[in-house]
Amino acid sequence: LPEKPPPPSLTSLYTARPGALPARFRRERLLIVGCGDVGGRVAALLKGRIRVLALTSTAARVPALRALGIQPLVGNLDQPATVQRLAGMATRILHLAPPALDHSAEWWRDLRTQALVHALRRRSLPRALVYGSTSGAYGDCQGAWVTETRPLAPSSPRAQRRADAERQIRFLGRSSAHAGLEAQTVRVSVLRIPGIYAPDRPSGTPRDRLIKGTPVLNAEDDVYTNHIHADDLARACLAALWLGRPQRAYHVNDQSQLKMGDYFDLAADLYGLPRPPRVARSTAQDALPLVLLSFMSESRRLDNTRMLRELRLRLHYPDVSAGLLSKK
Repeated sequence: LPEKPPPPSLTSLYTARPGALPARFRRERLLIVGCGDVGGRVAALLKGRIRVLALTSTAARVPALRALGIQPLVGNLDQPATVQRLAGMATRILHLAPPALDHSAEWWRDLRTQALVHALRRRSLPRALVYGSTSGAYGDCQGAWVTETRPLAPSSPRAQRRADAERQIRFLGRSSAHAGLEAQTVRVSVLRIPGIYAPDRPSGTPRDRLIKGTPVLNAEDDVYTNHIHADDLARACLAALWLGRPQRAYHVNDQSQLKMGDYFDLAADLYGLPRPPRVARSTAQDALPLVLLSFMSESRRLDNTRMLRELRLRLHYPDVSAGLLSKK
């Protein structure tokens, strides 16, 4: 059964306003799977409010996680036997772990998500599970506006594994609801996330590429890109954990409508650096890194109306011009 909308006091969870939470929220336990930069920001918003756990595959990260107020759990999704104890440990789960680089016959499968789902099924399921996917699951949309109802058409192996993870997570939600037992129903939400940026995030701005003089495409060959500030993404993750509707996908992006070259030009102007040189697509493969070239092969504009309305999220950084100069 769908959960009732949370009371207004719950908004403090994702707006970071001070104040004590009701006892029923203090009993909540959030498990972050894949606790990198964004997971750390989520934990910071909840510090002192609810209990936060995080799965880490590296014992060396345990002290750093504890310093953030997070209870670390050592386990590796690539070794399913080590994550069996996750079942029943949390009332809500935020799954941000990326798929592995799989070169096996099932290269399109996300075996990490499969290991997590199998572990969770061993005991009572969490109330809510939010998965951080990618907007790359749509493939190239030739600059069209995209809503969450558009069929997925991932073109890269990385995006295909993300789409597979979405299927597994949503099947978990459907199968638990079909059981008809409220205690076994998990409310699943999927966040389709574009380029994440933030000045305090490792490689979180175009500054280094601008200093190197990395080229961008000519205007006639350029592609639309979408962006979200890491702090707003963290707040969206929390909003989805409590406000997301069952089996619902959400675009998590700001209001910017920029082509990639325009984004780099804007950043250059803000930082007082030279604008990057432009190259034709026909010669781009000789001048650009393969990773950057892969992003330049897809063009789409994400509609974030559903996020703004259903998750009630007010972006702190509604466009990249505000976010690129943000300081913490």
